[in-house]
Amino acid sequence: MLDIALDARVSPETLRKIESGRVATPAFPTIAAIADVLGLSLDAVWAEISRPERGVGSTGSGRSAREQVTS
Repeated sequence: MLDIALDARVSPETLRKIESGRVATPAFPTIAAIADVLGLSLDAVWAEISRPERGVGSTGSGRSAREQVTS
């Protein structure tokens, strides 16, 4: 992790915070630099973070979890 942080020109602590979710909205240039060091395209990063979480809000009945709880 230290090498990645240094190559991306961010502090190791910043990278740890991003990785653990303690930085909710990291700056775009920071994410771009880390992605570059890891050999990831920004399109791949966007696809990963834009993917809906599996199982969240899905009830299999066509109704949202909130609709089921309130009915």
